[in-house]
Amino acid sequence: MATAYTTVDGDFVHALEIKRSRFITYLRRVETEEQARALVAELRKKHFDARHHCSAFILGADRTAMRSNDDGEPSGTAGVPMLDALAKRETGSGTTDLSDIAAVVVRYFGGILLGAGGLVRAYSESVSRALDAAPLVRRTRQRILGIDVDHGTAGRLENDLRAGGVQVLGTAYGPGHATLKVALGDEADILAAFTDRLATLSAGSCTARALGTEWVDAP
Repeated sequence: MATAYTTVDGDFVHALEIKRSRFITYLRRVETEEQARALVAELRKKHFDARHHCSAFILGADRTAMRSNDDGEPSGTAGVPMLDALAKRETGSGTTDLSDIAAVVVRYFGGILLGAGGLVRAYSESVSRALDAAPLVRRTRQRILGIDVDHGTAGRLENDLRAGGVQVLGTAYGPGHATLKVALGDEADILAAFTDRLATLSAGSCTARALGTEWVDAP
């Protein structure tokens, strides 16, 4: 199973004109097919006057789901090259691990036929150019810990942990105490070092409890 992958950091839009046709690429982070299809439906309403709304998406850390749709373009000239642009994207050191991402290319026809080869190049380039400019983020599977502290201590402890390089995901304030949620690498030495640091910062008054694992964006 994958322990890390790369995805787009939020939503991103990029426009490209090729032989008077306008190709507008939308990228969005998604985690389900329903979310990917919702993006297509959203853009059909927004760009109701466009001729095509072609799409491709990849889901899961292990990229277990890959889908594409030509939306009226000749078969294999839009969705497949879009999906290839996503699947073959190198995100560092030759790694191709882009996932949890949907791409929709809205095409406004400019009156000049591009031919099958021209369409393949246009849709592939549209997604590739968008990925060139889009902010990407690395996600890793992290051990999640909860630290219960009194309200008056929570802010100081959170600041001290962040200053020491600990990734604090947030603080929840309950009626009796606050709970800091932190993410750590899964290695035993990282946990040991964190436990020692927490004991020092809290004078031994705080301990961390395991909350499981989650996919976390790199800071």
